[in-house]
Amino acid sequence: IDFSADVIKKLTESLPFRLTNSQRVASWEIIQDMKKGTPMNRLLQGDVGSGKTVVAAIAALNAVKSGFQVAFLAQTEILDSQIADNFAKILESSGVRIAFLSGNVKGKARKILYNKLKEGKIDIIVGTHAIIQEKVNFAKRGLVIIDEQHRFGVEQRSKLWHKNALPPHVLIMSDTPIP
Repeated sequence: IDFSADVIKKLTESLPFRLTNSQRVASWEIIQDMKKGTPMNRLLQGDVGSGKTVVAAIAALNAVKSGFQVAFLAQTEILDSQIADNFAKILESSGVRIAFLSGNVKGKARKILYNKLKEGKIDIIVGTHAIIQEKVNFAKRGLVIIDEQHRFGVEQRSKLWHKNALPPHVLIMSDTPIP
């Protein structure tokens, strides 16, 4: 995944706050990992409210502006909805197309979402276990972000990682210290 300093700089300048040094360092390290020829597998650990979401949004924007889609998996519909809203606010000036998928998205709306995702008309999909389902396919998924991965089984995470032929970059977020 290519790195676009101008895009990231424009995003950080549009934020209503300045990134902390830790957020800048974490973002830079993640972007450097994403530039490598091998898939990133990184843990982003920090207390609740420490800014993990903005760091994840920077990584997601880097992936999207490099031509890839992003899947963001979190454990509850309420949390997913909050994350989708936060991503929309953080990334609103960047033209990124964000969608939300949960078990409550049904019928025609769900089919439309599936088609848009498969056609590449959705850049970032945020959702619960619903994004792991077999009918969910990506045009070009390049980054998977999982919040609190210990809440999901190994098989569930594996399904998401193997939705495309090429393995994605993986960013795990947690406020729980993992030994």
